[in-house]
Amino acid sequence: MTLLQILVLALVQGITEFLPISSSGHLVLVPALTGWPDQGLDMDVAVHVGTLLAVILYFHKDVLAMAGGLGRMARGRRDPMGRLALQVAVATVPIVVVGLLLKDHIATYGRLIAVIGWTTLIFGILLWVVDRLCMTVKRAEHMSWVDVLVVGFAQVLALVPGTSRSGITMTAARLMGYEREESARISMLLSIPTILGAGVLAGLDIAERGDWQLTLSALIGAGLAFVSALVAIALMMAWLRRASYTIFAVYRVILGIGLLAWAYGLL
Repeated sequence: MTLLQILVLALVQGITEFLPISSSGHLVLVPALTGWPDQGLDMDVAVHVGTLLAVILYFHKDVLAMAGGLGRMARGRRDPMGRLALQVAVATVPIVVVGLLLKDHIATYGRLIAVIGWTTLIFGILLWVVDRLCMTVKRAEHMSWVDVLVVGFAQVLALVPGTSRSGITMTAARLMGYEREESARISMLLSIPTILGAGVLAGLDIAERGDWQLTLSALIGAGLAFVSALVAIALMMAWLRRASYTIFAVYRVILGIGLLAWAYGLL
């Protein structure tokens, strides 16, 4: 893998993982548009590790507070951050279960350009509609167990490339009345166990084949993904403090229309 390929892959993963525009959809498009060979599982794991470290670093105060809260709950005390940690864990269960059951089908049909085009377009419009019409009154600490289930089951849709895990969880949180910045915060916290689980599964696949190599390419990819993801998270959170999700929805609509035109031979 050339340095240019590593750079493009890491930047695409880092920038799109947490923005509501679908990282998996973009990663599928990279080899389709460039003609490069598939990057392989070892590079996939490397860039996911980079993005995982980025979100943990950015939200380290929340992560530490949630861990401390779980400790206090274990000693019989009530703690809102400990409760939030349990809710994040529960919301992750649906995507883990469905992902394991439908893994082969998603790998086969989810990489079709037409599928990515439709999901990019439809869920982009849905994000815009929900963001425009729903209230902005709740914070993450206000999460009810109904909210947890809605967000958790919505996240399952992200198994189809183009949907966007961050996009669909932000949409679900906004639907339940969470502030824009808080919906992004919920999505980011949910990404930690989700990315960790996906990375572990991919790592196990590599271990079973016995061809794991901690290459320089993987280290460079992880580092670049870490930096780009950290910058992307910071910029998105700053944007959502003063603006809406419209810019992301517009991007998705334009991209979705372009992909559909390509898929159906109009380009």
